[in-house]
Amino acid sequence: MQSAMFLAVQHDCGSMDKSAGSSPKSEEKREKMKRTLLKDWKTRLSYFLQNSSSPGKPKNGKKSKQQTFIKPSPEEAQLWSEAFDELLASKYGLAAFRAFLKSEFCEENIEFWLACEDFKKTKSPQKLSSKARKIYTDFIEKEAPKEINIDFQTKSLIAQNIQEATSGCFTTAQKRVYSLMENNSYPRFLESEFYQDLCVEVLMTAIISTVISCNTKTEMVSV
Repeated sequence: MQSAMFLAVQHDCGSMDKSAGSSPKSEEKREKMKRTLLKDWKTRLSYFLQNSSSPGKPKNGKKSKQQTFIKPSPEEAQLWSEAFDELLASKYGLAAFRAFLKSEFCEENIEFWLACEDFKKTKSPQKLSSKARKIYTDFIEKEAPKEINIDFQTKSLIAQNIQEATSGCFTTAQKRVYSLMENNSYPRFLESEFYQDLCVEVLMTAIISTVISCNTKTEMVSV
């Protein structure tokens, strides 16, 4: 089963566009980095699988970090393919998708979206203003450390809006980033080896049921 991360990665992720090089040396360095991230991605998700499938009571009354990533059933994992929101609503699915975006060098998209979700829930005007400035510094302004790929007009509008921050400061930018993930990264995630492995149990169950059914009918005919 071919993982989508081994396909040609040519899409609109801003950080990839900025870091891409045309020389053989830069391409070799890029592929080496991608292989390293891919290995890290698989290792972390395997850890979640092994440590979260059988949740128990945390020791000393403390919450265990991996217990927030409870492995979904194959049926639950299949729901992720029905809508992008289904994937984002799952803690395990969100963690998996975030790790996948990291392997594609565009983790800033989901980080920005999550920052906007947190921002919209903020009630205090003081906190709203400080969070708005941080989001702008981290994701919006030119040469930001996690600069997202949005048009200049939207960036300019945000720069004006954060002067008197409201919960809708980043609405347009968040919608565009959401659309970018939904139309580009999300389909590739659904084709990834990790996601396919989560769903394979459903397929095997269906195959076994079909085989048993066929055998039963054959026995009845023989009788």
